[in-house]
Order: sequence, then structure tokens, then C-alpha cells
Amino acid sequence: MEIAVLLVSLAVSVLVVTAFAEKIEISPPLVLIVVGVAVSYIPGVLEIDLSADVVLYGLLPPLLYAAAIQTSLVDFRANLRPILFLSVGLVVFTAAGVAVLVHALLPGLSWGLSFAIGAVVAPPDAVAATAVGRRIGLPRGITTVLEGESLLNDATALVSLRTALAAAGLAMHGGGHVDTPTAQGVALDFLIAAGGGVAIGLAIFAVVAFMRSRVTDTLIDTALSLIVPYGAYVAAESIHASGVIAVVIAGLLLGHKAPITQTAQSRLADRTNWRTISFVLEHAVFLLIGLQAAGLFRDVHDSDLSNGRIALVCGLSLVAVILLRLVWIFAARLVLLERPSRRESRPPAAYALLLGWAGMRGVVTLAAAYVIPHQAPHRDVLLLIAFTVVVGTLLIQGLTLPMLARRLRVESPDPMDDALARATLLQQASKAGFAELKRLKSEQGDSDDLHGVVALIRQRTEQRNFAAWERLGTTPDEETPSEVYSRLRLAMIEAERRRVLQIRSEGTTPSVVVAEVLAMLDVEESMLDSATQERAELRTNVVRRPGEECAELIASPAVETHTDGTCHECVKAGHRWVALRQCLECGYVGCCDSSPDRHATAHFHETGHPVMESAEDGEEWRWCYVHHVTA
Repeated sequence: MEIAVLLVSLAVSVLVVTAFAEKIEISPPLVLIVVGVAVSYIPGVLEIDLSADVVLYGLLPPLLYAAAIQTSLVDFRANLRPILFLSVGLVVFTAAGVAVLVHALLPGLSWGLSFAIGAVVAPPDAVAATAVGRRIGLPRGITTVLEGESLLNDATALVSLRTALAAAGLAMHGGGHVDTPTAQGVALDFLIAAGGGVAIGLAIFAVVAFMRSRVTDTLIDTALSLIVPYGAYVAAESIHASGVIAVVIAGLLLGHKAPITQTAQSRLADRTNWRTISFVLEHAVFLLIGLQAAGLFRDVHDSDLSNGRIALVCGLSLVAVILLRLVWIFAARLVLLERPSRRESRPPAAYALLLGWAGMRGVVTLAAAYVIPHQAPHRDVLLLIAFTVVVGTLLIQGLTLPMLARRLRVESPDPMDDALARATLLQQASKAGFAELKRLKSEQGDSDDLHGVVALIRQRTEQRNFAAWERLGTTPDEETPSEVYSRLRLAMIEAERRRVLQIRSEGTTPSVVVAEVLAMLDVEESMLDSATQERAELRTNVVRRPGEECAELIASPAVETHTDGTCHECVKAGHRWVALRQCLECGYVGCCDSSPDRHATAHFHETGHPVMESAEDGEEWRWCYVHHVTA
């Protein structure tokens, strides 16, 4: 009963505190840490001891898997060099630096245990960094590197910790002595951990991908997905390989192949389930970290060291992990941030500074500290060092990272750029779809269009594309056709749902049928809500050119916009228009494809002039009718 009450209390606390943090616009992990520390000192509160096994086997696998399946394998490979420099090189560098410091300040502490605490505090936790980063709009390149780093650095830290404890003559999970490792043994340990983890991850991926290709039931697929992270982690750890690497490899590949191996319904369910699991676990972890405070400070009172020396070693360890990361990144920033296509350009120091300052520690650091056996000298102080580093980096760097990003004036991701890329991508996809439709028609004749099906498909596809382009409009207080459609359709759906619920209460229709109809309405409403919300965000942004490669766009001249804000062809026809486009070759101004007569497109078909530019205030993008790309 106590465990059930505890779990419910944790869940409720996480939800309440997170909602409060969102309302006051402070990163929830930071607030949860502070609340956890405060609650740990309340008399009568059940003390929670965060054991290593609970974190490493219970919390870490699903958190890693949730992050891995959402990480782009393409982006991960593109940033593999900086990710490896941070997840391997920086972890070892930080562990060594902290080891030197702690060995000098704690009398009688062996080099093995000194390096062990260095390995404990070395790996940053990108959960907190990316939570803050997304809120303040860190550049995507930095966020990608942080996420990739967090997927692998835990493996380096845990292997380093195991090696350091062996060097100290201690077993990793408590009890017994072990042989002092040799250089060859350390190299072999790393090789087994990395190679074995990769092998297990590939094997798990192959098995699950094979099963998914033959399973169409969403519930079975979802259950299989929940097993994957634990199966990969346990299988790897059972052969002394890296469970972290196994989970990451399996998650990256399964996420990358999901559009091929899973059904659409399974992908939707998977995405929702893992976002929910990740949300609950990530936030619960930070509350649990804070709850360790009272117990850690109580235990350290029994130490033979003075309070001053304990405070000194904890404080200097915190400073060390921050400075060592900055030193490493600035020393290697050409390698870390270099773009393969532009190797001659020196990466901006602002990006390096942000990447260095986003090295907050998290739950893995605290869990790894508990791996240190009880008989280790100064264990209570080592645990407090880990706690100080975790809480200190979260509060100091987490609270100041937004201010630093604003001071450095780095460019955050522009939603308008995303909208422009989305519209272009949909246009390219539709082009391929229409080509396939044309091929099918030529093979099967006109029989398929007996009921106007082909025309209906074309109309719905074009309407989808028009809606994507209309989101780029920046005219305030003026609804586009898609916005009018969304507003009217949402009102209809609400009326439809009321009627369905009324029929349900009468009990005349099978409940299964009622549930199916309500689900259909929910799916449609969610799609409309998403588009409406994005449109509201985009109205406050201005398009920036993504720089697509296109000969026509490059050759098109920069012309001054000459328009009185009117589509004269529409005026003649007595129609309204949505947005205006100007031909860069002859200066013709016509309405966009969301307008009834599509005069801009008609002008291209009549003249062959390839490039039109937006003639709307605040819009600075061009469209090539030949290649269907923007710039």
C-alpha cells in the first residue's frame, strides 16, 4: 500500500509542479529539483533512497529508447564526429580532471576511486539541456549534438566507472575484490562494451523489424515496443556489454525504419505512448534527485572530514566539470562544429559557448554514484559530490542558459522556415503522387475515374498543398480559405459530436460503432487543431531563405515589388484572391493557388517564366515552378 501511495503521490506532484512551472515560464526540471529538496526536509515524509539498480535497469532504458526513436539517424550520422568527441573524449577528459582534483583534496583516496567519482560526474544529461533549449529556441545544430551526446556518453561513463572500481580493487555492484586491470584489460573491456552493445542492438533491431513486418495489430506492436528497451539493455549487460549502446542502436534503427516496418496506426500509437512515458519519467527523475538531499546531508555528518573540506571538494568539483567542458569544447571546436560543406569557415564562438554551457548533469550521475560500494572510503562524501554537481549544474547553468542565448543573439529555429520547407516537401511528394496516378490511369484506362475519383483525389491533394502554402501568409486579421475551413469544420465537428453522444445516451446504437465514429471525429479535430495552432505561431514570424539549390532561383533577378495590393485579373472576374505573387521576369502580379483562379500559376503556363516571388508584406520567398523548390 505504501508503494502504491508513493507512486501516485510522485505522479501527482510531477504533474502539478510541471503545470505550475509551465505557467510561470520556468523550466520544469529546475522547479522539480527545488521542490524535491524542500520536500525531503519535511518531517514525516517517506524517505526515498534512489538505488542504482532502479535507475540503471528501471528508468534509464525507457528514457534512452524514447530519445533514440525520436532522434534522426541522418542527423546523428551527420554529427557523428562531434558526438563522439563529446560522448567519449570529453567524458574521459572530465573524469581525469576531476580525479586529479578529488585525489588532491580527499586524504587517503586511491586513484581508482578518484577516477571513479570523475566518471560519475562526467556525463551530462541532455534531458535538462534540451528541455531548456527547446523552450528558449537553441539552434537545432546544438540541440542535435546535445541529444546525440547524451545517447552515448552514459556508456563511456559507466564503462570508465567499472574500470576505475576494478583499479581500486572493488566490485561494481558491491562486495568482493577484483583483479587490478591492465592496459590490455581496459582496452578489451571498452571493446567488449562497445562492440557487444552494437551487436546486441543490431540483433534486437533485426528481430523486432522482422516481427513488425508481419504484425499488423497495433496492440501487439505497442506491447513489443515496450519490451525492446529492457530486452536490449538486459541482454547486453548479461554479457558485460554496454546496455546503453544496445538500447541506442536499437532505438535509432527502429525509429529510422518505422515508416517501412510499422503501420500508420502503430506509428501514431508508438509516438503518443513514448512521448507520454518520456514526459512522466523525465520529470519524475528530477523530483527524485531533489528528494535525496536530506538523506545525503545527514549521512555526510558522520564523515571524518571537516565541513569546510567537504564543502571545498564539492564546490570545486562543480566548478571543475563546468570549466573542463568549456576548455575541451573551445580547444576542439573546429572539429566539433565544423560543417563538412564549409570547412574553410570558422564556427562561431557563440555556438561553442552555448554547447559548453549546456552541460547539465542528471539522474545517471546520481545513480552511478550509488554504484560505488559501501566499503569504499569517503563514500558519503563522494555521493554528496555527485549530488552537488547535478543540482549545481541544473540550477546555475539551467537558469542562466536562456539569458546567455539572448545575450549572444544566436538564431533560434524559425517556424516560418519549417512551414516553407513543409510546403515545398508536400509539393514534391504530390508531384510524385500525381506521376503515379498518371501511370495508373494510362495502364487501366479511364475505368478508375468512372465516378470522378481521380478528380476528387487531385482536388484533395491540391487542397492539402494549398493549406500548407497558406500558412506562410503574414497578413494580420485576415483569414485564409484554410483557416475559414478549419473554423467552420471545427464548429461542425462539435455539433456532430454532441449528436453522437446524444444517440449514445439513448442506447439504440452499438457502443463499438459509437466509439469508432467518435474516434474518427477526434482524429479529424486533432489535425485541424494542430494546423490552427501552427498558423497562430507563424503569424508572428517572418520567412528567411533556406538557400535551396536551383538554377532558375539563382539566376532570377532581384526586382522591386510593384503592386497596389490587387489582383487585377480577379477584379475583372469579380472574384476575391488570397495572396499575391509577382513574376521576376516580367513583373506580372497575380493571385496564388489558394485563390479561385490561380492567376500566378496560369501566368507561368502561358509564358514559361519560371520564378514567382511573394508580393505580400513581410514575406521574402520565391518559388520555382520548374523544380518545385523555394528560396
